[in-house]
Amino acid sequence: MTQDLLKTPLHALHIEAGAKMVPFAGYDMPVQYKLGVKKEHLHTRDAAGLFDVSHMGQLRLHGADAAAFLESLVPVDIIDLPQGNQRYAFFTNEQGGIMDDLMVANLGEHLFVVVNAACKEQDINHLKTHLPEGVELEVIEDRALLALQGPKAVEVLKRFNAEVADMVFMDVKTLDILGVECIVSRSGYTGEDGYEISVPSSHAEELARKLTDEVEVEWIGLGARDSLRLECGLCLYGHDLDTTTTPVEASLLWGIQKVRRIGGEREGGFPGADIILNQIESKDVTRKRVGLVGQTKAPVREGTELFDAEDNKVGVVTSGTAGPNAGKPVSMAYVRADLAAIGTELFADVRGKKLPMTVEKMPFVPQRYYRG
Repeated sequence: MTQDLLKTPLHALHIEAGAKMVPFAGYDMPVQYKLGVKKEHLHTRDAAGLFDVSHMGQLRLHGADAAAFLESLVPVDIIDLPQGNQRYAFFTNEQGGIMDDLMVANLGEHLFVVVNAACKEQDINHLKTHLPEGVELEVIEDRALLALQGPKAVEVLKRFNAEVADMVFMDVKTLDILGVECIVSRSGYTGEDGYEISVPSSHAEELARKLTDEVEVEWIGLGARDSLRLECGLCLYGHDLDTTTTPVEASLLWGIQKVRRIGGEREGGFPGADIILNQIESKDVTRKRVGLVGQTKAPVREGTELFDAEDNKVGVVTSGTAGPNAGKPVSMAYVRADLAAIGTELFADVRGKKLPMTVEKMPFVPQRYYRG
């Protein structure tokens, strides 16, 4: 089976490091290393973890109208995105559903876009289908992507280039690291301070080895990446977000700037705008994404059905973990909108037992992004 799977430029290094490999989004990826998922999770929160995220799609949009073009496909302010900054965005469909979520960076001469691995081909085709004259889409095939995450990430990376210490959350710049040009953003998917580094594939192994040689850094697999992002209330596409879920249902209103909403100077103009803007104004949705905390010690996993006190089915869990730092089981779920208030008690059906859970504000552990 692994013969049919794609490999990142760091595949051999993961095998050497003793990783347990699993199929993920068409790639052979490390789910954990010798430390194990829980210790990897805790190490990232305490020090610094290195993640291979080279399976993600890296794209460039060139041309004077690149920002206006991309803005026509997302309900996000791309035109006013300052040079040297990046922003979270999502492609929507005509029904208002989310096709994928992505990161968009303004590097001045072009937009640098990172999309999810499982949606990469779909997103490229989506962009190509709508591409106007004068805007060029470049699919980057020769770069790896590393994420260095955790409170000691800045101490580590500034040994390679001191400029990274001057960056704040969502800053992005082109920097020299080990003599090669890298695209570095101060961002990540763990809720911790950290960086994502796009590096030429030919230099990826050297950089990964140098980073993991630092005493603070350990390799971290997909297992801990999942529990880290969930504790910090971050969605995983294909689980907490999909084509049938609108940004309003997904509690992602913070990602739709006022300029794109009703009354804004660039109101609407994206797929599904009528549906999404109507939901924002009317607050009329049947379900909402919420955080849930277990009142027992049993983790409540994806797919678990949720019930109210009268035993009516009222929702389903989309992500769940034991919550190593939260100290209690934490989950994300979609529940009936009238049951989404903080403090509401619901019951999860785990192997025939109804386990009590409480709707709680996310993130479950504080996000520690560096804002200066």
